Amino acid sequence: MMESTKYKYRHLAKVTLEAVTPIAVGSGEKSIMTDSVVATDVNGMPYLPGTSVAGLLRHAIGDEEQAKAIFGFQEGKKGHGSLLSVTDAVMVGLEGQPLDDLQSLNDTDGFYDHYRFMPIRQHVRIDGKGTAEKSGKFDGQVAFKGTRFVFEAELCSEQPDKDVFLHVMDLLARPDFRVGSGTRSGYGHVRVVSILTAHLDLQKQTDLESYLLKSSCLSDIWSAYAPYTIPMSEESNGWEHFHVDLFAEDFFLFGSGFSDDEADMTPVREEYVEWTQGESPRPCFKEGTLIPASSVKGALLHRTAFWWNKLNERYADDGRGLAADKNPAVVAIFGTAANDEDVITRGRLIMDDFIVPERDTKIVNHVSIDRFTGGALDGALFTERVTDGAGMQPLALDIYVQQEAFKGDATIRSAFEKALDDLRSGMLPLGGGTNRGNGIFREKK
Repeated sequence: MMESTKYKYRHLAKVTLEAVTPIAVGSGEKSIMTDSVVATDVNGMPYLPGTSVAGLLRHAIGDEEQAKAIFGFQEGKKGHGSLLSVTDAVMVGLEGQPLDDLQSLNDTDGFYDHYRFMPIRQHVRIDGKGTAEKSGKFDGQVAFKGTRFVFEAELCSEQPDKDVFLHVMDLLARPDFRVGSGTRSGYGHVRVVSILTAHLDLQKQTDLESYLLKSSCLSDIWSAYAPYTIPMSEESNGWEHFHVDLFAEDFFLFGSGFSDDEADMTPVREEYVEWTQGESPRPCFKEGTLIPASSVKGALLHRTAFWWNKLNERYADDGRGLAADKNPAVVAIFGTAANDEDVITRGRLIMDDFIVPERDTKIVNHVSIDRFTGGALDGALFTERVTDGAGMQPLALDIYVQQEAFKGDATIRSAFEKALDDLRSGMLPLGGGTNRGNGIFREKK
């Protein structure tokens, strides 16, 4: 008869996360509207599967032996199950309570109706000539920025491993902890709103009774929980941080690809959730102008390729200049979808999307004149709606690059830093219509 292992200690946490950027946790399904549909629960609301959260935590630990000890492993006939269990992270509803069961989600404000039609992001990969690359056009659905989720985690142990459990919870606050897909395109950044923890010794009668009385319902209050604050950490965790505060000089345009009643080109706009302050915060929807991280990253990518070629004296005139998909600096930092060896490399740079609160817009008319007739050239008369950036709060651009990207070739770091310097000085405009004066951002000293 096998002797059963007795886990005498229980370490529990109830975590509330907020999406700093939109989140794309796909269901693996397509629809008539999009190539990738967000995973939704029984109420039709977005959620984060417990397996996804557990997998992210396991990966974030880094130390393989510690990961095996906590999350389990299987090596032939050797192994054990995970000691850490994680529930699904369900959405926080209009009343500030987790929606962890089947509910009738009817509200006069129409809050839940927004989640029936979540944003669909359009993506296109641009080559060095400014045109779309083959197979580089796709779209995907995302959950709104500001959406909050709640989940619980529990660690069973033979020893009072409080510090081990809290270390796992601390991983949630790391800047490289990202949820879902598109984490290299500005998605998946979450912040910890609150953590409640409890540490029980089931050999004590009071702890055992408290544990047995705990409800599995995430919306219920359990008296054993106490607030926990994640300590600030100065560790780099293998990432290097670059910060740029960008001020818009004038107008900018990140195009939606659609027209409206007044303009042929319009800025891309997106709704987001904002929470009220106080003891009982409530969510409400607002709309702003989107500045996609993928657009900023794309501009940095091509400028980094330019500088690497220049530093290594590889020029287009002699045919030695390397385009983005073959450029060592681009491959090392931004990754590549494919190259001559059909090798796919994941990017080592992460940054966030921005949604700028409501700003004034202006209709700008454009026309290209035929110098012989004095009339407009065919197809050259159009209007665009641009966003007025004057006086806007700066874009606090936080860029994290894995230090591994800078190893081996010193010119890779130099090329990337020079690209950032161009961004700071206004020499690298962002968005659409940059040859018409749009998209000039500078870092003011």
